[in-house]
Amino acid sequence: MLERFFGLRKAGTTPAREILGGLTTFVTVAYIIVVNPAILEAAGIPRGPSMVATVLTAFVGTLLMGLYANRPFAVAPYMGENAFVAFTVVKVLGFSWQTALGAIFLGGILFILLTLSGLRQALANAIPRSLKHAFAVGIGLFLAFIGLNDMGLVALGVPGAPVRLGAVTAPATLIAIATFIGMALLQLRRVPGAILIAIAGGTLAAFVTGVAPLPDAVVSLPPSIEPIFGRMDLAAATSLGFLNVVLVVFVMDFVDTMGTLLGVSARAGLLDDNGDLPQIERPMLVDAVVTTLAAVLGTTTAGAYIESAAGVEAGGRTGMVAVVCALMFLLALFFAPVLTAVPPAAYGPALVLVGLMMTSSILQIPFDRLEEWVPAFAVIVLMSFTYNIGVGMTAGFVLHPLFMAVAGRVREVKAGMWALFVLSVAFYAFFPG
Repeated sequence: MLERFFGLRKAGTTPAREILGGLTTFVTVAYIIVVNPAILEAAGIPRGPSMVATVLTAFVGTLLMGLYANRPFAVAPYMGENAFVAFTVVKVLGFSWQTALGAIFLGGILFILLTLSGLRQALANAIPRSLKHAFAVGIGLFLAFIGLNDMGLVALGVPGAPVRLGAVTAPATLIAIATFIGMALLQLRRVPGAILIAIAGGTLAAFVTGVAPLPDAVVSLPPSIEPIFGRMDLAAATSLGFLNVVLVVFVMDFVDTMGTLLGVSARAGLLDDNGDLPQIERPMLVDAVVTTLAAVLGTTTAGAYIESAAGVEAGGRTGMVAVVCALMFLLALFFAPVLTAVPPAAYGPALVLVGLMMTSSILQIPFDRLEEWVPAFAVIVLMSFTYNIGVGMTAGFVLHPLFMAVAGRVREVKAGMWALFVLSVAFYAFFPG
């Protein structure tokens, strides 16, 4: 029954691989349960209810991704967008978190309409293959950068040197390095569940050495979501003075979701001969619906997570991965102390290894054609160096049509790419500086 519903045989996978992929994805994305509420607390959203909103958003979104879209992607509130709302929209610009959630709700409704009309998938299909593979490489480096920071190998630097080598002899860093080496060796030997086994080993080592504390409890009841449920301010979100924020939130979610879907799908071999993701409108509609739901629940923009690549590397290929991951999110409501006890030293190496795997897509980019290589390079480096997937993608959307036009290949640029060009220019024009 499972094989028929998810098409496991056609995808070349098994229930065991899919379950393993789902567990692996959850372990690498579970940090959002703790991190998202911590970031949004800076905007005035209470941490307890925010945790519940985060988990419910992730559960519903990931379940829909599995059952409706049949794709191995976890869905949760986006990193980057949450920080933009907390620190830029609320702290710097002075708007309330209720107004910010109103903008996210409106963006979700617009995404639903654009998806149902077929416009979103048309724009996605207009993106050239070189940029799609650049998304995979850029996301891979982005993941690796996050993982290296989690491992303690890369740390914030000083003025003039943004990053520096971390404390390589610190116990947590040594455990992380050992976990990465063990993980890579297990992967080299094609051991089933290599990533999950190494994460478990790293977590155990962190507990034994005292690097990470044991969970205080096994089961806990979730707090009430009432203080933030349905509190978005739609009237303020539609005011003229808030227009630039609405545009930036819209574009960030639009391109983040598109980049994740295409980048991870490229690595998983889910793209067709034209470099398109078949039935892309389904995961896009899930993203749109869940973004709308997230605002109602009291959290920020949600969508497909780049950490889903970890489950893909573990062998997952269908929506069964997402269903398993969704059930783990649901359990997290009651077992949050245990499920969030995995330290960064244990899951950080997984992000580095997955990032390493994803960079192989660079071989699909034509280096001998500058009109394609320059935009692709901009995508790759700006995703990592600005710590923002949306900035990297929009840079590619601006540069690709221009370089193709100068190279005499303007007829190869689809109308959808020119639409993305205009949208990206507007993104940079209105991005709060």
